[in-house]
Amino acid sequence: MTERIDRRGPLALLLLAWLLVQLPAPAQAQGRPTTTERAAQRAADRTTVRTGDYIVAIVNQELVTAVEVQLRVRRLLDEASRSAQRLPAEEVLRQQVLDALIEERAILTHARDGGARVDDGELDRAVQAVAAQNQLTIDQLRARLKEESLDFVRFRANLRDQILVERTREREVGQRIRITDAEIDRYIEQARAQASLEASVNLAQILVTVPERADAELVAARRARAETALARVRAGEPFDVVARELSEDGNRERGGEIGMRQGSRLPDLFVEVTKNLLVGELTPAPVRSGAGFHVLKVLARESADLFKVTQTRVRHILLRPSSRLTAAQAQARLETYRARIAAGEARFEDLARQFSEDGSASAGGDLGWAQPGMMVPEFEQAMNALGPGELSQPVTSRFGVHLIQVLERRQADVDPRQVREQARNVLREQKFEEAYVEWVRDLRARAYIEMREPPG
Repeated sequence: MTERIDRRGPLALLLLAWLLVQLPAPAQAQGRPTTTERAAQRAADRTTVRTGDYIVAIVNQELVTAVEVQLRVRRLLDEASRSAQRLPAEEVLRQQVLDALIEERAILTHARDGGARVDDGELDRAVQAVAAQNQLTIDQLRARLKEESLDFVRFRANLRDQILVERTREREVGQRIRITDAEIDRYIEQARAQASLEASVNLAQILVTVPERADAELVAARRARAETALARVRAGEPFDVVARELSEDGNRERGGEIGMRQGSRLPDLFVEVTKNLLVGELTPAPVRSGAGFHVLKVLARESADLFKVTQTRVRHILLRPSSRLTAAQAQARLETYRARIAAGEARFEDLARQFSEDGSASAGGDLGWAQPGMMVPEFEQAMNALGPGELSQPVTSRFGVHLIQVLERRQADVDPRQVREQARNVLREQKFEEAYVEWVRDLRARAYIEMREPPG
């Protein structure tokens, strides 16, 4: 289905919005670009032709020009200005950009020498993806490029080069990375420990306070009071009744209930002494803290199991902006649908079948069971904020404008092999940068690089 994006799919499908970052575009929140999106922007940088340009470096048989350097410096400065990011001094930044361009040319010539190719069909699909992401036809994309003095033929050629660069980089660096079973085991254990901190638990407590600088006699008396409370609960009295009578904290009127919280939002002492208790169990003895003595009971747990995942059954109505329907009009139309559904005047599935511009329309907009990461981020964020049966406000994504409804949720088992593969992917990403730096160092050492001074 349209929204189910495989983030590890063909590179051409990932060269999206950043190709047109220099072009006028509707105001829209910009996320941090991925590596492949940055690569796509580099293709756009190389497309522009300016008079007065000159060569600053020759890398094997490839050229690096002053305009390319300036374009990328300007783009980085613009991005930093929008995000309040600090950059090095402009001369340092310019040298870093030049080094990056030299690296790209070295990779490009290595790819070509190795026989790597991008066929016309794949390039056509990449260009179509760029146009679709910017809600343009191919003719409109040509026109937008022409408005900015960007040549469409060179744009395609440079996009082809960048696909080669990124594909070669992923393949060559990936071959240098080694992940052992021991590393995977260690990562999973660390992830389990982190998950235990993020797991939510609902505790109730009876607190008997101990004043600062209390003498031994007073401490013993306060301990005895806490032990009495514990004994009464063990003898069968309801915990909440004893808490209302004896507890000295702000939760006493609620029977001592603290409420469902992640372990990271609870005192470390509470997490440690209750981590092995089952729901309904008490701490075996009062626990001493700086505040006093605590009797704790586990009321509920929400497990954070690496081998389970929350799935969401979701449906949507999708309207795609076009020359006949602006994004604002699509939002207004979906708001009307939402009001009709909420008032009971129409059924979601009927409106989806009649109006949705998605392959799921015939199924009443039903997208089936979705796991984390299957939907595009804008869609997933809105979906996760909904409870079963709730309707979203209109949500804009790269595919259009959606009205989303969550139908139900469930916990599903994850294949242990899938968990290990996910761990392997995370470790590979962690090692990628170091392996990339080493590989590029080797490439540059073997490349012919000639630096040029400005003319005159």
